[in-house]
Amino acid sequence: MTLTSPQPDQLVAPARRRRGRWIEDWRPEDPAFWESTGAPIARRNLIWSIFAEHLGFSVWLIWSVSSAFLLAQGFTFSPQQLFFLVAIPNLVGALIRVPYTLAVGRFGGRSWTMASAALLLVPTLTFAYFVTQPGTPYWVFCVIAATAGFGGGNFASSMANINFFYPAHLKGAALGLNAAGGNLGVAIIQLFLPVLVGGAGLFGLVTASAGGVHLERAAWVYAGLAVVAVLAACFRMDNLATARTDVRQQLGVVRHRHTWVLALLYIGTFGSFIGYSAAMPLLIKLNFWHQAGPGAPGTGINFAYYAFLGALVGSVTRPLGGHLADRFGGARVTLVAFAGLVLGTLGILGTLSLLTPIPAAAGPAQAAAVDANADVFPLFLGVFLVVFACTGIGNGSTYKMIPAIHRSDAVRATAAGSPERELALLDGTRTSSAAVGIIGAVGAIGGFLIPITFNSPWVSEPLAATKSAFAVFTAFYALCGVVTWAVYVRRGRRYTGV
Repeated sequence: MTLTSPQPDQLVAPARRRRGRWIEDWRPEDPAFWESTGAPIARRNLIWSIFAEHLGFSVWLIWSVSSAFLLAQGFTFSPQQLFFLVAIPNLVGALIRVPYTLAVGRFGGRSWTMASAALLLVPTLTFAYFVTQPGTPYWVFCVIAATAGFGGGNFASSMANINFFYPAHLKGAALGLNAAGGNLGVAIIQLFLPVLVGGAGLFGLVTASAGGVHLERAAWVYAGLAVVAVLAACFRMDNLATARTDVRQQLGVVRHRHTWVLALLYIGTFGSFIGYSAAMPLLIKLNFWHQAGPGAPGTGINFAYYAFLGALVGSVTRPLGGHLADRFGGARVTLVAFAGLVLGTLGILGTLSLLTPIPAAAGPAQAAAVDANADVFPLFLGVFLVVFACTGIGNGSTYKMIPAIHRSDAVRATAAGSPERELALLDGTRTSSAAVGIIGAVGAIGGFLIPITFNSPWVSEPLAATKSAFAVFTAFYALCGVVTWAVYVRRGRRYTGV
């Protein structure tokens, strides 16, 4: 697909024949071009980008729910092993975000969306097979969980691609919608996987299947959806010639000091969102539920009823963060989000102090502890949802800051209305898309660190481990808030108001 302009333009790549759907002339900052041509194309690409990213997030977090069902399917893994299975995809998803971002410039957004969606067949099909084999060793599940990290890489390439499609004044909202659609994949997998596999779910409206749990069903469903995503990208998305940049130039963003400052902040926002989403099912199961053994009746709060709510709240508030950032500035909104995270985690610590440790041995004391903790659960869940809302708002506002900072650099370095300004703005879009990959990769590491922090002393003192973890998180959010204020909000700073 080729769009041509009657006027020569420095920003347009030299026309040449390309195979596939390539757009050679793309000028989103030109109001006339945007209204007549750009907006419909950008909207169509955004819609299918959201679908592919949503699918990627679902596959990425499939272990957050399925790990809690492995015991019901006959596998005997310890809590430490289960938390590690939850954490592995987050680590791999973080590490591959940089190459996934660079792939957009190398192959084109449409082409890479097709490839990345096809890669999701690896974790889904292997999961579908090995989960039905009772003798599957733990290390095999670790390898399969690692391949689920492919879904985490989809986020970085999708965000980098959409960043090229929209003008600066709409980037916050567009990136927020794109990210929220992906983030919703976490809530959807946590909501519907229990139902698909034959477990209880939907607030108890669906009861457990008499035939037992069949985890392979969910894997087959998402393998089919991966094929749909490949076809949708093939026929409904486009590659932008202006998105093709030099890899060395893109990697140059690692020398930009604010790449690492924003990466730190993104650990606190997105890292918290993905880490809490991954750990929440097991947190509920270990602190509010007890089951004497496989097949034995359980007592307390069933994680499958409520675990998806956190990811849902964090997802729907992400575009709100982008919208608020467009209106009030990303830095101010990010600062408010971190203030909310500090208060929220302090609130969680308060609710945890009301919990009774659950004895390991079955008996009246165990039943009494589970009943007492069930009374505290509504307060625990309510405060946790506030924390998730703050992570979503912070995700949207932090991402708005990335292109704003690179645009500010371009404006400062050139004269208004000059050809150099236009070239600098295009280059700023390219470098901000590269920064998205670096910042997203570092930020996603938080999704690995949070389950690991909850994991360490689970066997001996699970409640004490939970308290100490949230104390660490509170201190980190306070640090992030101070950094946000000192670097971006305090009057007189170079990027004040971004």
